[in-house]
Amino acid sequence: MSKRMIFFIAAAVFALFNLAMVVAQIPAINSRLSWRYDVAKTYFRNVLNPVGDVPTAIPNPTSTQSLATPTVAFTPTVPAEAATATIIPATATLAPPPAQASLPSPPYEKQTPNNCGPAALSMMLHMFGWSGDQKTISDVIKPVNGDRNVNPEEMAYWVHNFAGWLRMEYRVGGDLETLKRLIAAGHPVIIEGTTSLNPDDTGWPDDDLWAAHYLLLTGYDDATRTFTIQDPYRGPDKKIPYDQLESEWKPFNYLYLVVYLPEREAEVQTLLGPNWDRDMNRQNALVKAQAATAQDPNDAFAWFNVGSNLVYFEQYQEANAAYDQARELGLPQRMFRYQFGPFIANFQAHRTEDLLALTDYALQRTEMSEETWLWHGWALYRQGDMSGAVEDWRTALAIRPGYEDALYALNFVGATP
Repeated sequence: MSKRMIFFIAAAVFALFNLAMVVAQIPAINSRLSWRYDVAKTYFRNVLNPVGDVPTAIPNPTSTQSLATPTVAFTPTVPAEAATATIIPATATLAPPPAQASLPSPPYEKQTPNNCGPAALSMMLHMFGWSGDQKTISDVIKPVNGDRNVNPEEMAYWVHNFAGWLRMEYRVGGDLETLKRLIAAGHPVIIEGTTSLNPDDTGWPDDDLWAAHYLLLTGYDDATRTFTIQDPYRGPDKKIPYDQLESEWKPFNYLYLVVYLPEREAEVQTLLGPNWDRDMNRQNALVKAQAATAQDPNDAFAWFNVGSNLVYFEQYQEANAAYDQARELGLPQRMFRYQFGPFIANFQAHRTEDLLALTDYALQRTEMSEETWLWHGWALYRQGDMSGAVEDWRTALAIRPGYEDALYALNFVGATP
């Protein structure tokens, strides 16, 4: 081959490379490429270093705590006003909801990768006359595309700070009656549940394809026992049976979010009843989860919900026992992409080895998780690895710029962001 030909081939390759680099900077293309790159990196990391199922607990060697037995019912210390042995119905004095209700469907918005929360919230806000889109929301609460999770606190933060003419509340321990009453009164509801990913979205060779998912509920019908949902992943005006919704809702402690106009706050308080009070709501949710473990001692999600509600009441030893039982029974691989109560309970109970093992596992499955890097850093801090902790907290900030918990941690040890 002549030198001239080699020169032309090299020039063509160089030009194509530069063109690819320019095209990759187009926001829509960059977003897709960066997501695919992260998926591919996670896949091959798990090929080279398979991590298997969620690890069972490493008890603190200095603790006398043991795994919770499935027949034990916890009795946490809770505020006096919330101390009750039974669930107080949210709407005991209200008339039953009508057999059917339907709200006008908002313009449908299909989620971009890992963006079901902002997409569901965007559709909900359009029902109140808002004119933005999911990117308007995600640019604030998850500006890095690879960030895998949006917490309900982050969505509430966005509404309170960027749609201040509206209010948002979220509660746990929900039930079908509460969802129906809210919808019948004209209030769309977002719930966090689960979905099965499409096989082409697999993240690693043994992927169980289980993932968290936000849905917007806009109607229901007792005759068909279905809710109408706006599903950012699968499409608009989908129907989901009551039983399926309850089953897929359970792993997230029956979390629900409602947006409303300020002048309708008294109505929402009435619809939620005792659950308007956050402490009472958590106590009701705890009793509900405990009852589920008594009904089925092998229900890992019920044990996990017990743990999460105990964390709210700062009952960390008891929470660890419940979480340990859930892990012993088996949890989905992505569980710790979305829920971080076990990290908090481990840290507060000085179970540093288990915190490190659990966050290591979570990072192997989902590296782009600021919450996991935060708690992995606190585990290293407890082990005396200051430089490692600081590096972790800076990584958390890179994933979630402005992440207050990471900024606090860095400030706590006198390190700069």
